[in-house]
Amino acid sequence: MSLERLVDEIRQRAEAEIAQERARLQAESSRIVDERDRQVQAIATESERIAQLEIARERAQRLARAKLEARKRVFESRERRMGKLLDASRSLLADYTESDEYAPLLKRLYGVAVATLGKQVKVRGRAEDASLLRSIAKGAFDDEPVPIVGGLIAETPAGDRRLNLSFDELLRLREDQVRGLLAA
Repeated sequence: MSLERLVDEIRQRAEAEIAQERARLQAESSRIVDERDRQVQAIATESERIAQLEIARERAQRLARAKLEARKRVFESRERRMGKLLDASRSLLADYTESDEYAPLLKRLYGVAVATLGKQVKVRGRAEDASLLRSIAKGAFDDEPVPIVGGLIAETPAGDRRLNLSFDELLRLREDQVRGLLAA
């Protein structure tokens, strides 16, 4: 074998090995690129899924906040309306104290106070009702006026038991019932 042939054979083997290595490198590069593309696609898909979940969660939170705010505003509006109606009720009760039916009512209230607390009661009421209460309760009337819309407040002489029959207190005690009537 001649030297040239030997060199030629070595060159051919080297070129074959280089071609083989290039093919392997090309295949490895393709595999790496394919793997990278698959991972990028998987990350993009997962990111899209997470983004959709976040959007849905944010939408649900906003909707819940909006519903809560709406309920709050409806409640506040209803309470304002109810407050106005209760004020109107107090005004009607104040107007009632100017009517002819008020004196007999005070007599009945005094009768309830005497029946509940006993004959010895001390009665207080509005300054405007002083003469009427003095005539009903005689000496049991206390001249110290109380700031009420109407009615009377009775207590035992010792002060250990008290019966508040003022329109204010009666309205407060029955406010839930009044609210139910006004809401209907």
